[in-house]
Amino acid sequence: MIWNLIATVVAGLGAAGIALILRSLSRKKLPKWIVPAFAGLGMLGYQIYIEYTWYDFKRQQLPENAEVLDVRNDSMIWRPWTYLYPMTVGFTVIDADSLRDTLVGDERVVEFVLYRFEKSYVDQVSHHAQLLNCASGEMFELDETRKPLLSSREMLSADSPVRVRVCP
Repeated sequence: MIWNLIATVVAGLGAAGIALILRSLSRKKLPKWIVPAFAGLGMLGYQIYIEYTWYDFKRQQLPENAEVLDVRNDSMIWRPWTYLYPMTVGFTVIDADSLRDTLVGDERVVEFVLYRFEKSYVDQVSHHAQLLNCASGEMFELDETRKPLLSSREMLSADSPVRVRVCP
């Protein structure tokens, strides 16, 4: 967080420096307001760049066995450019090495770890062990003792990215 703030200030100072050079090259014919305008545009440009490269940066940090299943893009009114090009605000990852198939009766159930990354003021990562019944599409979180939490029941459709990957 602090590094992001420092980089934003440096981008603003760099853009202001470019404006000062342009103003001196024009023999002060450019107006004075161009310096703070360039500084503001530099800081805004840096923030937009960081917001749009967040997903690629996080994806590069994932281990090789991690598979991205779902990406959530969104538009925000305070970021009007996101209506033209929505930005990634979250994604879901499965740990492919954590898949454990089991037969319960005649139904196949799969245990796995699901990670959800959310872009916010401070990046949030949540991970939970999950249990998915491939036949019915019911998914449950598992507690520390590996027992399903019935209150966390979630029904996945047949075309859900999680169900398609876990139950081919």
